[in-house]
Amino acid sequence: MMDKIYNRDVLRLAAQIGATEPLLNPDATTSVRSPLCGSTIEVSLKVSGGLITKFGQSIQACALGQASASIVAENVIGKNRRQILEGRKMVNRMLEGNGEAPRGDWSAFNALIPARDAKPRHGAILMPFDAVISCLDKVSVK
Repeated sequence: MMDKIYNRDVLRLAAQIGATEPLLNPDATTSVRSPLCGSTIEVSLKVSGGLITKFGQSIQACALGQASASIVAENVIGKNRRQILEGRKMVNRMLEGNGEAPRGDWSAFNALIPARDAKPRHGAILMPFDAVISCLDKVSVK
């Protein structure tokens, strides 16, 4: 089962993770920890007009969490809170087994479909979305 979950596509995505430099003077920074597996991520954002303009992250996670962070980093610029929430909902539906694989900007999450059976890893997969949403919430409060 582990070979199926940690497949070639997941490992490739994890290896290609981007935006791993912290931002200087971010509008918001948030750290999130997945309680079941202990994965952690710190995300920092710059936001203008409700849209993410710059993104930085530091992650300590399994290959699934790293692959998810890689996909989020690739697609987060230019998105607003609603779009990030919708991406999270699509990925969560996919993981719960009730929904089809995400389309559009989030279609790379198709590589993580085998993780449906690894429920303890779902938190690590959703963690990058949760960190971005938390940052956006902090910016809107300012």
